[in-house]
Amino acid sequence: MIQQESLNELYDIFTKCRNVVTDSRQVTEGAIFFALRGPSFNGNDFARAALDKGAALAVIDDPHAIPGNENGIMPREDALAAGYFLTDDSLATLQALARMHRTMLGIPIIAITGTNGKTTTKELTAAVLSSQYRVHATQGNLNNHIGVPLTLLSIPDDTQIGIIEMGASAPGEIDALCRIARPNYGIITNIGKAHLAGFGSEEGVRKTKGELYDYLTATNGHAFVRKDDPTLVAMASERKGMHIIWYESSAGEGFRSQLVGDYNRMNIAAAAAIGTYFGILPDPIATAIMDYVPTMNRSQVIVTERNTVIADCYNANPSSMSAAIEWFSRQTSGTRGRNNILILGDMLELGEWSAEEHRKILSLALSTRPQRLVVVGHEFCNVLASYPPEAIPNCTTMLSFPDIDSIMAYLRNRSALIHGKTILLKGSRRTSLEKLLKFF
Repeated sequence: MIQQESLNELYDIFTKCRNVVTDSRQVTEGAIFFALRGPSFNGNDFARAALDKGAALAVIDDPHAIPGNENGIMPREDALAAGYFLTDDSLATLQALARMHRTMLGIPIIAITGTNGKTTTKELTAAVLSSQYRVHATQGNLNNHIGVPLTLLSIPDDTQIGIIEMGASAPGEIDALCRIARPNYGIITNIGKAHLAGFGSEEGVRKTKGELYDYLTATNGHAFVRKDDPTLVAMASERKGMHIIWYESSAGEGFRSQLVGDYNRMNIAAAAAIGTYFGILPDPIATAIMDYVPTMNRSQVIVTERNTVIADCYNANPSSMSAAIEWFSRQTSGTRGRNNILILGDMLELGEWSAEEHRKILSLALSTRPQRLVVVGHEFCNVLASYPPEAIPNCTTMLSFPDIDSIMAYLRNRSALIHGKTILLKGSRRTSLEKLLKFF
């Protein structure tokens, strides 16, 4: 645990540079480099390189990383003079610095978590609130124990509202992020099946996401809760004394947007409800939602010279996969169904439930009777190997590939034949389905 005096000293340095990095390759002149450790790297090994590139300071937790300090007994003052801020734990220090900056900002912080829709809800909410306020939100999905501190430390002093996305793959992680970000407001988008290997069960997901409600209850905060979601209503009702701001799915109706998938209506409803609470009028809300352009292969429609591709392959779990398949089936039903291609990549981190969940998704996909169903990844391939052939509709051509490289090799000489199709790409990020876009 870093001493308050040392933290104050570090914060003084931070206020002068306002640039924090954890990757020595991203160091710019005057930045503070935090030497973090990972399964296959030790940031302390790159501290000297960071200083050589112009970093103002390298925060380290290994005294031996300081040149000339092989015995590890260099006085702290001498280390600081050489550009090294020595601490017991660089990650804990990064988090403490972020917590201090958040406190000094003194602004409303809205925390967003949930199984699906976190990033889209965050982006939509930022767009809506930005019509009236100076808003700073999580960039991309920097939503973990490192990304949240980095987001907080990137918030400028003139910001009026902060929006922090919070992800988790194991119990206790949302609570830890709340203690760093100290949100005044929070929203859980939904509860579904994801990261089951870490959570242990869907109930584990519920309890972990509920840590946001626990924090808001303990700190007199406010939670936006969709009243037509029985799970969220039950979770909110369990927390006696939590301030609840109710809204309904209907809050997302009547808006035009560039998002595909009716499941995004829930994300629009959340953004509209938050905007309304903060005094945004209906017209600016509608304009912000309409102007939002999805990126990063999240519910993104890409019209090429030959086909229409729905790229929704940034992430996937059983809940989001089912919603995407059902929506795609409705959009391509009837005669258009003869021209649809469903490409599904493995869903990861499902642990002992993986085979069962992949089998359910395969059955659902086949029940929609697509022209072609393509699965990519060992999990889907293993399930398909034991799938009864008679359960595959005659109208569906079934293809399977163990990895992204094998399907790319297959498409290299055949992509020109794929013309006039509507294609859904849906899979976990690590299956890299976005690499297929160049073939369509």
